[in-house]
Amino acid sequence: MTSTVSANTKAVLLLTAPLIVGRSPHSTELLSPGEYNRLARGLSDNGREPADLLSPEASEVIEKVQAFVDGGRLMRLLERGFLLSQAIERWHARAIWIVSRADAEYPRRLKERLKDAAPGVLYGCGRISILETGGLAIVGSRDVNEELIKYTEAVGRLAAGATKTVVSGGARGIDRAAMQGALQADGCAVGVLADSLERFALARDLREYLLDDRLVLVSPYDPSAGFDVGNAMQRNKAIYALADAALVVNSDYEKGGTWAGAIEQLEKLHLVPVYVRSNGEASRGLEALQKKGALPWPNPQDPQILTEILAIKAVPTKAAQHELPFPTAGQPMIIRDSQQISAFRPSTASTEAPSTPAEELFAKARQLILQMRTPAQANEVAEFLGISEGQAREWLRRLVREGTLVKKRKLGYMIVSTAQKKLFESADAKE
Repeated sequence: MTSTVSANTKAVLLLTAPLIVGRSPHSTELLSPGEYNRLARGLSDNGREPADLLSPEASEVIEKVQAFVDGGRLMRLLERGFLLSQAIERWHARAIWIVSRADAEYPRRLKERLKDAAPGVLYGCGRISILETGGLAIVGSRDVNEELIKYTEAVGRLAAGATKTVVSGGARGIDRAAMQGALQADGCAVGVLADSLERFALARDLREYLLDDRLVLVSPYDPSAGFDVGNAMQRNKAIYALADAALVVNSDYEKGGTWAGAIEQLEKLHLVPVYVRSNGEASRGLEALQKKGALPWPNPQDPQILTEILAIKAVPTKAAQHELPFPTAGQPMIIRDSQQISAFRPSTASTEAPSTPAEELFAKARQLILQMRTPAQANEVAEFLGISEGQAREWLRRLVREGTLVKKRKLGYMIVSTAQKKLFESADAKE
């Protein structure tokens, strides 16, 4: 990553960043994310960009965007040039780079997925291209027992074996265990920090991975900023946006950053499928997240199976509910890539036109059953279809025989990938 800071990024920093250098007082006039977004739209509407606020034509540009942000306020913020130069010098001395949404280097995943909610400025240390690799977000509580730490490290190692990046928040406990597991297994990791990027960038135990281009640390907040609960909550959306799927290893019930981030994803953002740990000691928080639409983690042991799991995509619930009446309200629709999740595709025989009334009924029932997004027992399917439990069992067994469904003990009938089905069958054989 180049140490050069673009003119666009300099302008954004002057308008939105506290520029913490020594004991210099922080401006109280900084633009909020919403105010900056309005200004950015105003500049774009006038064929301008942030860098034009630093050009010889700045006065003319400011006059055109007066309706979005007070011109006098803009001028006072833009006059912090000397403080900005001090801050940039300090960041470069610590190998910290800075990009803004106006830069081509800004992570595409954040811009496309979060849109205006994407951080205006991103500070980082390490290879920025890792931010485009996707992977598995692993999050959880700070204070956990050693058993969960070992479990999380093992998931991180599995991700490394599948050449998938681990994305986490860098906090003690689950976050660091996930990153450590991946890094120690020669994998890659992303740490989305809520504070103290400067301190982490200089940490002796992380330098090896940063220099080896396998770790990137990023933060939407000033590298010298201390911990703030609001910042910790806000950075959660970036963790999910940079991943392909998320695993919540542990969570408090209705409180804490892990809970808030997962709920935001399940009920509002719908960026990726959210899984919760499904083995070991039960957790009230995880059980509640599952009721809100999170899926039980299938505990893959093979890197290829993990790769298939990360290919599953989430679709917002509300958009799917009009077409798919079967799933419980509040659960995210899961769509499997037909190129990779072969078990979701109906068999050739089942797509032929039904030849008898009985076959017509089965074909219709088959369509409805294939809309399941969570495991279901035979009695639940019978209740939904308005048929006897015996008839439901007969149809379900037929779908199992043709390879469309798999029956998992205790969970019920479910649609899974071929690789997952083999994993379940192997696990059943050991029980």
